[in-house]
Amino acid sequence: MSAARPGRFGVVGSGWRSEFFLRLAEALPERLSVSGVVTRTAARGAEVEARWGVPAYRSVADMLAAERPEYVIASVPWPVTPGATEEIVRHGVPVLAETPPAPDADGLRDLWAAVGDSGLVQVAEQYLLMPGHAARLAVLRDGVIGRVTSVQVSSTHLYHAVSLIRHMLGAGFEDAAVHARSFTAPLADPLSKDGWSGDATPQDRATTIATLAFASGTGLYDFTDNQWWNPLRARRIVVRGALGEIVDDRVVRLVDPRTPVESRLVRRQTGMDLNLEGFDLDHIAFDGRVVYRNEYQGARFSEDDLAVVDLLCRMTAWCRGEGPEPYPLADGCQDHLIGLAIDESLRTGTTVTTGREAWAR
Repeated sequence: MSAARPGRFGVVGSGWRSEFFLRLAEALPERLSVSGVVTRTAARGAEVEARWGVPAYRSVADMLAAERPEYVIASVPWPVTPGATEEIVRHGVPVLAETPPAPDADGLRDLWAAVGDSGLVQVAEQYLLMPGHAARLAVLRDGVIGRVTSVQVSSTHLYHAVSLIRHMLGAGFEDAAVHARSFTAPLADPLSKDGWSGDATPQDRATTIATLAFASGTGLYDFTDNQWWNPLRARRIVVRGALGEIVDDRVVRLVDPRTPVESRLVRRQTGMDLNLEGFDLDHIAFDGRVVYRNEYQGARFSEDDLAVVDLLCRMTAWCRGEGPEPYPLADGCQDHLIGLAIDESLRTGTTVTTGREAWAR
């Protein structure tokens, strides 16, 4: 992406997730800028203008008439996302649709039929760009543990976890046989996106465990209610290959028939002890080689923010013909299709197998 001209995007929606994009643009004006925000009411529009200093509009057409950005983010509730995406595409503007791009399987199919051939729609799936996952992907692509045969994710829910499993496994658009079960147990749950509750009383929380059987290997999905926020439940990932495995930041592999060796993914974190560079992630290295480097140093972003801002900058580069697609609509549809199969298996108590869809090209 050209450093001389920040990426320019508009936003449809003004909820909690929309503010992530506005906040990142405000923090990194040399990379990102906002042309406007579409809100449902004038009152909400006035709040957006006062807080973020960007113009607010009542419709996509009004926003695009005032200024045509390089792309528009559709950050609205699930049932509204397909309609918002189709409307933006009708104007010939690239879209970054929030996850999931439609609420159900029929909605995914209808959306693909409407805009799949436009070549204008990407999905805001950021998990593969998070520093730890990006570093693991780099190690996998170098063949360090051989052919990947299984991926276990206990971190995030449904389509996000499926994205990690599919891409680390290299499953592409293969059919998946999904078998899911849920178990309930008491768990203190003191923190949510609304903050600390002040209540440490254990409440019943469900854990969903699902196996995803692909032709290329197996995925294991393990998620407890509110696991994103709950500090009492860790995030874990295990990637197993023919020559070794990755467990979180630990890598074990066979280098000759008698020699298994262990290495770690090592983070250089500045701002600790007497380091005065400022608190930031500098890079992640494997065996002395950098496999992830923070391209946004100085912004002091969290790892989720680093992933989202990287996605936005990749979207700008793609719109300018300077980079590949950040996350194609076909991938977003496939992720959610398998996530829906997990829910269906839970409801029915049966194994649910996904079929080949129109977007699986």
